[in-house]
Amino acid sequence: MDGNSRHQVIKRLQTTLPRGAPFDLTILAPLGVSPQLAARYAEGGWLVRLAQGVYAFPNDEFGAYGALKFLQQRVPGLHVGGKSALGLQGVRHNLGRDTLVLWGNSRYELPAWFTSRFPARYVYAHLFDWPDAALAVKTLTTPPGLPDGLQVAASERAVLELLYEAGTKQSLEEARNLFDGLRSPRKELLGQLLSCCTSVKTVRLFLTWARETQVVDVDDLLTRHPLRTGSGKRWMSRLADGTLLSLNPHG
Repeated sequence: MDGNSRHQVIKRLQTTLPRGAPFDLTILAPLGVSPQLAARYAEGGWLVRLAQGVYAFPNDEFGAYGALKFLQQRVPGLHVGGKSALGLQGVRHNLGRDTLVLWGNSRYELPAWFTSRFPARYVYAHLFDWPDAALAVKTLTTPPGLPDGLQVAASERAVLELLYEAGTKQSLEEARNLFDGLRSPRKELLGQLLSCCTSVKTVRLFLTWARETQVVDVDDLLTRHPLRTGSGKRWMSRLADGTLLSLNPHG
């Protein structure tokens, strides 16, 4: 490739690809950039190699949201979840910089180029036995002020993701403080989510705290939705911090 052709391709990349996000070979290929050419551009300083097959523009300080939108195209169901999703929707306990909590539908290890820039952890758990794809999609949203297409768990889903981790990756005390910040959850959506929630601990913890805070009518939920609360016995477990968690079937 002569100098003029090379600069034409580089110019096309710079005018076509959005700033603020990485890109990979599947994005570069339609623009006439092969893996070998991408490697040469990286050697020449026109691109920065983040990982095998993943690049960015030099001096392009892309943010977490742009990087997440890139990863969402490659990881099934990837979304901001749990505590992080609640924070993006105004439910916060402290204002310090927290580790970004991400959830997805398959096992996945966040790439080093992402975690070195944005402290984050990835959660894969079969928390919901979805009756259909529509409910899964319905419970992902993009809060106001965030880039279009950024997937964030709706607060009703995020709080159940939070409770799933309570006592392990998430302190029980902070989980309760965040739960207390819930305001006017959509009761029907909560009922649907609780109905397909596979974690007995999560369902019982929600019902227990919901009774205490009266954020929803628990008895009405139990009447209208078949919740998976396990046996009629009390559920007990010793948490990582040594706390003994004891939960009744219906809160």
